[in-house]
Amino acid sequence: MPAYAGGGEADTARRSGMFGSLRVRNYRYYASGQVVSLVGLWMQRVAQDWLVLELSDGSPVALGIAAALQFTPTLFLSLWAGVLADRMDKRRLLVGLEIGLGLCALVLGLLDVTGLVQLWQVYLLCLVLGAVAAVETPVRQSFVVELVGRDQLTNAVALNSMTFNLARMVGPAVAGVMIIAVGTGWVFLINALSFVGVIVGLLRMDAAKLHRGEPVPREKGQLVEGLRYVRRRPDLVILLCLVFFISTFGLNFYVTLAVLARNTFGGDADAYGLLSTLLAVGTLAGATLAARRSARGRPRLRLLFLGSLAFGVLEIAAGLMPSLWLSGAVLIPVGIAMMTFTTTANATVQLSVAPAMRGRVMGLYMLVFLGGNPLGGPVMGWLAEHFTPRAPLVVGGVVAILSAVVGAVVLARRGGVTLRATLNRGRRD
Repeated sequence: MPAYAGGGEADTARRSGMFGSLRVRNYRYYASGQVVSLVGLWMQRVAQDWLVLELSDGSPVALGIAAALQFTPTLFLSLWAGVLADRMDKRRLLVGLEIGLGLCALVLGLLDVTGLVQLWQVYLLCLVLGAVAAVETPVRQSFVVELVGRDQLTNAVALNSMTFNLARMVGPAVAGVMIIAVGTGWVFLINALSFVGVIVGLLRMDAAKLHRGEPVPREKGQLVEGLRYVRRRPDLVILLCLVFFISTFGLNFYVTLAVLARNTFGGDADAYGLLSTLLAVGTLAGATLAARRSARGRPRLRLLFLGSLAFGVLEIAAGLMPSLWLSGAVLIPVGIAMMTFTTTANATVQLSVAPAMRGRVMGLYMLVFLGGNPLGGPVMGWLAEHFTPRAPLVVGGVVAILSAVVGAVVLARRGGVTLRATLNRGRRD
């Protein structure tokens, strides 16, 4: 049986409502480091998109290629990262991975500020960054339950989303101003510095108070074992398919918003920053609502499907708005619906699997969540270039609606697999 530490902290957190996870010391270190680093991450994302557009004379296809290169390693590495997460000390593994992410930002920043940067170098660094992130993301996702315990996981996932989207709101706005004032290179250098906060937070944690299960011994066939585990769970298969289609074709805002701001509304980097910030306002609000719901109980599949359906309808509306400000206004409820869907999906998957399988299942989850971007990014860039910059938002919304309807119908025909049964199975396993 797993030996869990820190029971007193976990019990206190469980009783403390919306911000319960912050009562856990290790989680506070984790969250504080993430706040600093994620602001830098979103600053870099905006700067990188803008740098690619500048180096390619505004080509949406070039932006799609950069996105594809950054997410392609997920196809090959995320499943193996899940195996590593089940075998190794996640905290120590994360320290090394965060150093790697920081070095990628440092190199890109130095190339940019010295005037040596070329498009192929940005592409190469996108690929390297994607390789490190493909390993880091499943490890980080499966590490959260070790910080707070199973009963507080839903709350921690929601608070992580709040942190992520607070940074998403601040980072692009700051990046837009900085790009105009000092250029993209300094944005990359600031992001490199921000990783110090994450690394310090990880090193200051009390390892004795982590909620660790028994490590999985190294054996042959562990990756295949994880895939077979998911295959035997039709509820997980349906959920992962839903996540794949919506994330691949609906969550391509890194392509769609930059092109919409520049090529449709004739805006500058600050216009792109504005759209990204307004979307972040919505995602922060959605994450806050998710944190409030987590204090009342576990997530529900009905909420998952309603969130994905609402996201599709609102994304279409955002793509059809006639002005920059109207599109930005609709992006706020788009963000709320998006976070309702993503936080519910993440918590459902983690709570419904056996602890010994969590790393591998989260590796598969991140594969379907991010691995479709090498397909979705170029497709959306092609649609924007050959039709209209509005087309990717409209098509993404239609795919989200169809995915939600088909997923709900398939579940109903299988006898209505309930979240309660799914979660109870994960607890029994």
